[in-house]
Amino acid sequence: MYAGAAVAVGLFTSMSPSAVAWLRCLGAAVVLVAWRRPPRGAWRGRPLLLAGTFGLVTAGMNVLFYEAIARLPLGTAVALEFAGPVVVAAIGSRTRRDFLALLLVVAGVVAIADVRLAGSGLGVVFALGAALAWAAYILLGQRVATGGNGIDGLAVGFAVATVALSPLALQTGAVWGSPRLLVLGIGVGVFSTVVPYGLDQVVLARVGRARFALLLALLPVAAGVTGFVLLAQVPSLPEALGTLAVVLGVALRGRGSRPEVLTEPPG
Repeated sequence: MYAGAAVAVGLFTSMSPSAVAWLRCLGAAVVLVAWRRPPRGAWRGRPLLLAGTFGLVTAGMNVLFYEAIARLPLGTAVALEFAGPVVVAAIGSRTRRDFLALLLVVAGVVAIADVRLAGSGLGVVFALGAALAWAAYILLGQRVATGGNGIDGLAVGFAVATVALSPLALQTGAVWGSPRLLVLGIGVGVFSTVVPYGLDQVVLARVGRARFALLLALLPVAAGVTGFVLLAQVPSLPEALGTLAVVLGVALRGRGSRPEVLTEPPG
């Protein structure tokens, strides 16, 4: 995911953030459909409606986040977007232990993200929109994982989203004359979408939404560890304490919670 994000930021100099997000969607759709080859039943009726809605929400989340990080410091955008999973986790919390775990995770993410109140108001709006879309991604993603077609649904969803958001392709002119940019764009789709979202489908089929939402807090921790191991980027004291808080919060939630029963929502 973070390898893909690094490539995406580099592409912002050649095209708009929304265009990069569409190219990411296209790359993911091509790879997923070629890999999974969803059956005919996945392309019609209720499975198509569920997968298509999921794909549109997910692609919209990516567009909003890219527009946010083009206007805000990355840490601020990440912290604001994490409000989505926090809400999902809070709704699924039932005990004092759950809420304590949630508070630890939120405090840890804020410390890791190094939030600075800088940037444009429009960037904040985009980041909060991405947060709302992230919450919807978790809710719809579980339905696709447990009651839909799993990764096949992911493939169909991104195919639908690619077509629905095709007007954004008008801003990708520079790509089609540069094989290098085209390969990088498809690479963003593979690293930032196919691999992590495919794994999300595996995890969502096995854990409840609230626990999954808290597990997402491990993403900035993973980024920090990667930077330390591969790039010799030593974390600051707030970042180190934030990492510890996230790990403790996730461990506390996992140890103290009863397994959540996964059921297909009505409708």
